[in-house]
Amino acid sequence: MSRTDRRTLPRSRATTLTQRAAGTVLACGIALAPAAQAQVQAQAQTQEPPTGAVALPTVDVSASPAPGALPQPYAGGQVARGGTLGLLGARSVMDTPFSTTSYTAAFSEDQQARTIADTLVNDSSVRLTTGAGGFDDTFQIRGFAVPAQDVGMNGLYGLVSSNRVPSQIIERIELLRGPGALINGISPGGSIGGGINIVTKRAEDTPLTRLTTSYMGSGNLGVATDIARRYGANGEWGIRFNGLHRDGEATIDGGNLQSYVAALGLDYRGERLRWSVDGIFQRDNTKNFRPQISLLSTTAVIPAAPDARSNWYPGTNLRQQDSTIATRLEYDLTENLTVYGAIGYRDGWNEQVFPVSAQAVDALGNFRVGNSFYDSYSKTVSGTVGANWRFSTFGVGHTLNAGYTGFQQEAGNAYIAQPGNIASNIYRPVALPLITLPRTDPRRASETSLTSFALADTLSFLGDRLLLTGGLRYQQVQVDSYSTATGARTSRYDADATTPMFGIVVKPLQNVSLYANYAEGLTRGQIVGVGYSNFGEVLAPYKSQQYEAGVRVDWGRVTTSASVFQIARPNAIRTAANDLAYDGEQRNRGLELSAYGEILPGLRGLASATFIKPELTSTANAAERGNDAQGVPDRTFSGALDWDVPGVTGLAVNGRVIYTSGAYINTANTARFDAWTRVDIGARYRTEIQGKPVTFRANLENLFGEDYWLTTGTYVTVGSPRTVIVSASFDF
Repeated sequence: MSRTDRRTLPRSRATTLTQRAAGTVLACGIALAPAAQAQVQAQAQTQEPPTGAVALPTVDVSASPAPGALPQPYAGGQVARGGTLGLLGARSVMDTPFSTTSYTAAFSEDQQARTIADTLVNDSSVRLTTGAGGFDDTFQIRGFAVPAQDVGMNGLYGLVSSNRVPSQIIERIELLRGPGALINGISPGGSIGGGINIVTKRAEDTPLTRLTTSYMGSGNLGVATDIARRYGANGEWGIRFNGLHRDGEATIDGGNLQSYVAALGLDYRGERLRWSVDGIFQRDNTKNFRPQISLLSTTAVIPAAPDARSNWYPGTNLRQQDSTIATRLEYDLTENLTVYGAIGYRDGWNEQVFPVSAQAVDALGNFRVGNSFYDSYSKTVSGTVGANWRFSTFGVGHTLNAGYTGFQQEAGNAYIAQPGNIASNIYRPVALPLITLPRTDPRRASETSLTSFALADTLSFLGDRLLLTGGLRYQQVQVDSYSTATGARTSRYDADATTPMFGIVVKPLQNVSLYANYAEGLTRGQIVGVGYSNFGEVLAPYKSQQYEAGVRVDWGRVTTSASVFQIARPNAIRTAANDLAYDGEQRNRGLELSAYGEILPGLRGLASATFIKPELTSTANAAERGNDAQGVPDRTFSGALDWDVPGVTGLAVNGRVIYTSGAYINTANTARFDAWTRVDIGARYRTEIQGKPVTFRANLENLFGEDYWLTTGTYVTVGSPRTVIVSASFDF
């Protein structure tokens, strides 16, 4: 029977064959290699051995996922055994020459994550530099910024909200640490520290009708629905709908967070053809969003973080809307040759009442501020086509991948600043001054075209004990900038480069994987934002490089890993003339340690620690050479446990600790932010009411009410305050 035939068997027949295979494995005592893994242990345990038979040890067997299928969850169910890697396709984590983690929807649900940021803080290599309820979710991975616009959806950039991605639409959150240009092409926001990709939800074989009600903060009420069905003789057709409405004060005094999400996913899984469509609508209306401000970079004393529920800019407002339609098709031309294509379109806009800091915050918390309208829009088309061919030559296995990616985006804005400013203080803020100038519609500011062609081959030797991956990606960046006042083009650049990637995986033992990689990437130059004198300018593109080596050990129920890395790129600074510009190089060298899985029966957990030296090299100011880059912590830790309480069926408790060391406010390293630690706790109870499953959840984030700065350097905000989140999910 071919692999394709196995993939499309009716559910009942496939289950029967799996059980028989499990029984055969146990009866013969065959220890299968991890590379062949399929989860048959559970089915095998349900079979009673014949009288007098010898009960042999059970064996965890896993297999590479069939095309289009997601890798199975690992022990504990919090992370998956692998994930998708763009051009390279789906891979087991043990076969991957990169540092990756794929978080499951079940993990996000049990922690009551509202956006992907609430899940990714479980990884020490990821930190959020904007607070919950702020303008957007901006991440820092391995010490480099990753903006919200660089979050991919099913392998395509630019199709999710440029502000934040709601958890309701997500089946998996795939985290790649380090540059991913070869894998997914050029990211629109220029990320090099890592990549984030979400996999949208699909209908599973079991019908689902779920209603969830929730309460958060100081009065934010929500209701969510999740409905899924499969149709056809073998469940070929699937449909899944997720909806959310949330309204009320959340974590900002005097604020209001109103959210609407509607996501429809359709899919077809046939013998050779797999096809899917996603339609997503998201709208957020936020009154008094979490503020972000600049501190005086020359200060010798950093002011203490104010109350996390406070709003330094009373009167701000953000209205944001995104509409996305995307489709993907895969077809198996033969047993070993698959072609695919995907394309999507997103239309998004933001309308803001946006504060303008006329004077940075001093050591006493004093600053001056004005007010403005800052509205924007973007229209994005993103797509890819490619092929995957698996074959052998002279006993050497090949997985040859070829692909093209294209990204086109028009972006515009309207920035109307009210003349004048007023004195205020972060501990005693005053309302923003009223804007009397007329509001105007956004006009075109830039057109961006990112295209690339890639070719990669993974060679396998010695029964997959040695995997060598090599690839090249030709990348082209074209950016035109326009005056929003006159419409005239003000600048243009057209750059291209061919960047290589090399990776190796060596398995000296079945459960041990050693890996190393070298990767380069071409990054589009940053578009200078509000607050700089050269606002609107597009900086030149640049190359980045990464070296990495690591080891993973799968102990059966727990996987541990350790890796060392170096990433280098041009360093961005604020000049004396208040321009954003490049100066020298930022070179981050680091060590990452992690573990995840089921520690004991009923006790699940994950923990990670990251140590970084964010060194500045080749700076114009010789006195700053060797200093730390601003806003990059040198030590971070994340750890979470989830425990089924013995003796109380359905009850589980959980806890989480997030630690971040201090970081310097400037490249001169004259002052340093304090370290901070956040502790979260929670519980859930699964039961039945009138024969229907019900799950109650309660979480308390920032248990001790810590007030602390989140920073990228001179721009800061505060972390979320103590926040209660409770919910009840009813399955019908």
